[in-house]
Amino acid sequence: MELRDKVALVTGGASGLGRATVLALAAEGVEVVVADLDETEGRAVAEQVGGHFLACDVSDFDANLALVADAVDAAGGIDIAYLNAGISSGCSLGEDFSLEKYRRANGVNLDGVIFGTHAVLPALKARGGGAIVATASLAGLTAVPFDPIYAANKAAVVNLARSMGPALAGDSITYNAICPAFSESKIVDPIREVLSAQGVQLIPAETIAETVLRIITGGATGEAWFVQPAREPSPFTFRNVPGPGTGNAARPDAM
Repeated sequence: MELRDKVALVTGGASGLGRATVLALAAEGVEVVVADLDETEGRAVAEQVGGHFLACDVSDFDANLALVADAVDAAGGIDIAYLNAGISSGCSLGEDFSLEKYRRANGVNLDGVIFGTHAVLPALKARGGGAIVATASLAGLTAVPFDPIYAANKAAVVNLARSMGPALAGDSITYNAICPAFSESKIVDPIREVLSAQGVQLIPAETIAETVLRIITGGATGEAWFVQPAREPSPFTFRNVPGPGTGNAARPDAM
């Protein structure tokens, strides 16, 4: 995809990875619609790039429909959707489990991607195709004992991208996930000191933004790109699941 003169919708665009990607897209001649709950920062980012700001809680189904409708009205259409909004869960499955925190994390991290995808697909199809990138996480590719709910959300986003890629190929729409390790964003603020004490290197938000643009323009689909410090971002290679067995080993009565 050539980026110049395209229109992109970016959720969670007021800060962190979203803001960096808004700036990177705008630098390539893309008209950007910034969506976020933070109206002050969101409007500032939109004004910085000459784009549009729309307030939206991505965990709300109807809000996603309204967001896409308003974005199309404001910019004339949508070619790219970067479904990036995300939060940590703030609880585990032990004594500190909170139903409210669980539902909020699942609402933003997973529902926000699913609802956003459903809402934006008609707009992309109306343009003859386009690109969707969803922010997952390295947590979607490996175990994360300190935040299993977040890991579960992000693993779901990874498999959503892997499934939607081939499902949308006939509509000329690519669908991919990006899976960064710890990066410069608000989501790491609660554990920033711990990460620093452990020597964890945070990835600049600009590196994630550059990778998002590579994914959009590359044309591949159904991939989950990992981003790690001091490594070239690349699609993660998944092993195929084992096929069915043969002979008596597959029969319960053969035991």
